[in-house]
Amino acid sequence: MSSVIEDITARKIFNSRGEETLEVDVATGAGFGRASAPAGASRGKAEVVPYPEGGIDQAIKKVEELITPELIGMNADNQEEIDLLLHEIDGTKDFRKVGGNTAFAVSLATAEAAATSYGLPLFHYLAGYLVNELPYPLGNVLGGGKHVHGKAPDIQEFLVLPLKANTFSDAAKANVLVHQKVGSFLKKVDKTFTGGRGDEGAWASNIKSEEALEVVVKACEEVSSELGVECRAGLDIAASTLWRQKEKRYVYVQDGAKRDSGEQLDFVLRLTEDYNLAYVEDPFHEEDYESFAEVTKKVKKCLICGDDLFVTNRERLARGAKICAGNAVIIKANQVGTLTDAWETTEVAKKTRYVPVMSHRSGETNDVHIAHLAVAFRCPVIKTGVLPGERVVKINELLRIEEALGDRAKMSIF
Repeated sequence: MSSVIEDITARKIFNSRGEETLEVDVATGAGFGRASAPAGASRGKAEVVPYPEGGIDQAIKKVEELITPELIGMNADNQEEIDLLLHEIDGTKDFRKVGGNTAFAVSLATAEAAATSYGLPLFHYLAGYLVNELPYPLGNVLGGGKHVHGKAPDIQEFLVLPLKANTFSDAAKANVLVHQKVGSFLKKVDKTFTGGRGDEGAWASNIKSEEALEVVVKACEEVSSELGVECRAGLDIAASTLWRQKEKRYVYVQDGAKRDSGEQLDFVLRLTEDYNLAYVEDPFHEEDYESFAEVTKKVKKCLICGDDLFVTNRERLARGAKICAGNAVIIKANQVGTLTDAWETTEVAKKTRYVPVMSHRSGETNDVHIAHLAVAFRCPVIKTGVLPGERVVKINELLRIEEALGDRAKMSIF
């Protein structure tokens, strides 16, 4: 079978927000790969530049004029070599020339083309036949912040994590039920609620942050009792979007509150304790490593996860690990550019005892690859939403992977 790259095609498609994004096809002699780039609403300042100056049209030109001539004739098996070449073609630290999303789509499509060249699913191709652990799905069920238009909670995401589920299908079902119950409860709590949703399919409601958290915790408790699965709530505070540098305060407009770093720490600790949170993402702004370390030291049985803090960058993660700033890290390959870069950051996470959390973006496509990457990279958690379609496709792909693994399938331990 030939895994030599014969053709590369780039095109514009639309993501879940109706924004233009890039899709790339890579064809080998015996295989074919297709990957598309998602987009975040709240982006870390240290992320790679998503597209070159000129946007999607210019990115397509870069694929046609710079990338395709170099990759044609190369073996798609050589992922690390191809990803290194993408860095060399770009020549900048942040993929400013060709675009991080461009590199990401090419890199991932190449991996898929190599896998299909050998008749293998991507997770088996990347990790071998011994891989058999499935991640716990972390689902956004009530949204606020930059994911919602209009009045909504200041905190960006209210999440559910179904711990101790015996199977992935059980865990996925629990998340769907929590999502449904949250919608029902909101009709009673918010008389203006009309079933609106934010960017990630989570309910959008005109209530304050703690009211929202109470709704999610109640839904988690009911589903836990009904299914015998321990569902616990989590938060993505997205604190960088609340931080006002001039005031040195986190500004909660809906809640009518302003908190300095110490007050923010006390607030996060109280929420974690009062509501038995399993997960808190970005509780402080993206340069406050010290506060991340302080909250991590003080919480019990809770993941403190860095997204904007680390942006899937192994150097930023290594810096945080020195002072134990957090104990989990979001893995978004398009934040850093290539599959190899994302894998290397995941390896740093494991060596430093951080839990890697494979993640979607708020502006998603129907691409299912992060389901395979979560399994192949052995990420104990995947953050991929609950509903609608662009989130469900990832969950459904994990259900197929679970079926393919058969009796060998088991849930991750962390």
